Amino acid sequence: MIAELFLALALAGSILTLNAHFPPRRVAMLGFPSFVAGWLWSELPGHHLLLQVLVSAGFTAAGALERWPGQLAMLLTLLSWLGLLWAWARSRSAGPEAESALQEALGPDYAQAIDEEAARAQPPARHLLMPWLRRDPKVTLHRNIRYAEGEGSRHLLDIYTPKAGARAAPVLLQIHGGGWFTGHKRQQAVPLLLHMARLGWVCVSINYRLSPRATFPDHLVDAKLALRFIRERIADYGGDANFVAVTGGSAGGHLAAMVGLTAGDPEYQPGFEEVDTAVCACVPLYGVYDFTNRLGHPSAATIHGLVSRWVLKSRVSEDPERFERASPLYRIEGQLPPFFVIHGTHDTLVHVDEARSFVAKLRSHAEKPVAYAEIEGAHHAFEIFHSTRTAHVVAAIGRFLSWTYAQRA
Repeated sequence: MIAELFLALALAGSILTLNAHFPPRRVAMLGFPSFVAGWLWSELPGHHLLLQVLVSAGFTAAGALERWPGQLAMLLTLLSWLGLLWAWARSRSAGPEAESALQEALGPDYAQAIDEEAARAQPPARHLLMPWLRRDPKVTLHRNIRYAEGEGSRHLLDIYTPKAGARAAPVLLQIHGGGWFTGHKRQQAVPLLLHMARLGWVCVSINYRLSPRATFPDHLVDAKLALRFIRERIADYGGDANFVAVTGGSAGGHLAAMVGLTAGDPEYQPGFEEVDTAVCACVPLYGVYDFTNRLGHPSAATIHGLVSRWVLKSRVSEDPERFERASPLYRIEGQLPPFFVIHGTHDTLVHVDEARSFVAKLRSHAEKPVAYAEIEGAHHAFEIFHSTRTAHVVAAIGRFLSWTYAQRA
């Protein structure tokens, strides 16, 4: 029985390792379970490798290798270890990939324009050992500040500031993901928020109204209400209301891109049309950029079905213009801020081609730089917790934002 149990666990581990490298991106119903499994397995290969070593040692001591099921289990486990080592090596490539994207867009000598601390800064090594660590001794968190009336906790935000204090510091606005119907300001982008606060930035992470109760553009209106709060109140926390960048992942990536593309649009500023909602930089990660799904990727069917039923609450065939107006891909016009678009090659929820199409159109129109980092082996939501890949991408975002701030200065 011990040998059979070892075999079952080894088989499960091998399947998860295989999924981390070869996710099923052409079968819509497998997209979400593949994302959940690959998300944890591909981002924390070292932790899983250590766990498998300990488990294998225990089964070996219990005599599991004395029978063929146990011997087969050990063979599968060894292959899984090789796959996990491959995943770890892939995660390290995120650094060169992101740096190459920045040099291509900003120039090979872009780092000379930013201070040495920002150019060399990396998240603390201890975060790699504790992926879910959400605090930093150099950062102060101001919780649950109301930025608009009504809607209870959905109109609250958190502010991350340097422990040493800040004065007229650049500001980063973070918009969480979750498919427009779930998610919370303390669940996502914590590694990035802590990193930027350590660099001296003031970071704002918001909640916003969620579907199905909310209908788009309620979500975007809330993001602009948060911008209004920043313009009026961020100086109280040491921030500079005249320099605000925006970021977000997944649904938050969609909203961040829309914020960057719709500055001053009165449709999304009811009752506060006079507020300046322009941003100085935009960093969307694994965002949804086309609500019409004209690219037709099977892996995107789940997301776009959700958008149709719960977010816009209509069908694209019934009102194609409304779907286009809600899609960053079709809102690229006028003066745009610098963009740094980031997407994983192994994303099973939002196909990487969507990001490629968005970047290509941005570059054909924008006068400001458009950087694009395609992260090999990364699944959806890869940077929610600390990992080797997250550390490299977060550091690159820090350099990009520091460069945009240096240009403004």
